[in-house]
Amino acid sequence: MGFKLDQTLDKTTTEQTRKEGVDHWLKKEITILGSFFNSKKKEGYYSELAILIKAGLQLREALELLAGNQKKEKLKDFYTQMVMELDKGLGFSEVLKKRKEFTEYEYYSVEIGEESGNLSEVLQELATFFAQKNDQRRNLVNALTYPLIILCTAILVVVFMLRMVVPMFKDIFEQNGVELPAITQLVIAISNIIERYGVLLLLVIAILIVLRKSLVRMESFKRKWDYLILRVPYLGNFMRLVYMAQFTQAVSLLTISKVPMLNSVQMAKKMLRFHPIQDALETMEGRILKGVSLHQSLMGNHIFDHKMISLVKVAEETNQTEYIFRKLNEQYVIELQQKSKMLSTIMEPVIIVVIGFFVGVILVSMYLPMFRLSSVLGG
Repeated sequence: MGFKLDQTLDKTTTEQTRKEGVDHWLKKEITILGSFFNSKKKEGYYSELAILIKAGLQLREALELLAGNQKKEKLKDFYTQMVMELDKGLGFSEVLKKRKEFTEYEYYSVEIGEESGNLSEVLQELATFFAQKNDQRRNLVNALTYPLIILCTAILVVVFMLRMVVPMFKDIFEQNGVELPAITQLVIAISNIIERYGVLLLLVIAILIVLRKSLVRMESFKRKWDYLILRVPYLGNFMRLVYMAQFTQAVSLLTISKVPMLNSVQMAKKMLRFHPIQDALETMEGRILKGVSLHQSLMGNHIFDHKMISLVKVAEETNQTEYIFRKLNEQYVIELQQKSKMLSTIMEPVIIVVIGFFVGVILVSMYLPMFRLSSVLGG
């Protein structure tokens, strides 16, 4: 990053300011693909570690106790190795920095806690950070579960009709030489495609599911996917709010800790695993290096809305950057919670209407020739 925390952290900061800073730690999502030490484990890890240190144990003793409480050998070894590295004279933040399971945000936060003497409070806020991330993920899963069940069931119904019902009508029409309307011919053509290539399609879907993590790790694929999601109505704005909440929380925290704005932007860029905002922050970083003001560096990118730009301008004029970013974060979090609740409410009727439309088209396309068939049989 090109800076030292001991140069950016004000040693004369009062205890009140430090406690105020701890109250506003980042609360949102950091995604670590393929890590066994996921956010759920981190929530318990930081929470237990904070409790033990507050109870008077030394950091090494606390880690040793946590290692002894682990049932899985992999986790026990993971904690034991950290204890061994502490014994070698490394600081706790250095221990975290050496491991891919921890992000820059985590080890720099711990380093700030070590420098300021608030390590237990820092660890507790990291626990809150991951607890809220897990809550957000659970809420999102709960919101999407029922609509996705409806969607999968409806797709199966449509596929069943195309694969089993439509061919039956098709045979009847062919046997009686009925002239088919265009819509019926289209539905029969789709049915033939499913009959011929259905197994292949299922195989491709299964392969994509198996390889999804590998695809996500591909930078080019991940970039295109992120920008595609951003263009999806409602979902795109929802994802933008998720990362705006993270960004504003990060800046609020880091300005409290006296980290310069440029370094805060650099850290946020590495923390946020979403290409549209990473690109926006890279542009922002370049403008700040050229001497452009903070609010002007935000302009010209649709990721940053007018509300943020206006309030950041006020923050610069009043020297209240930390306060303004904290308030922006609160607003984004509230908006995000509202949209999370609305997501399932919106998806359910939309899915029902769309699937109902397809089922209706299939039924109409099959019944239209029946009227001609009745006249043929009657003649």
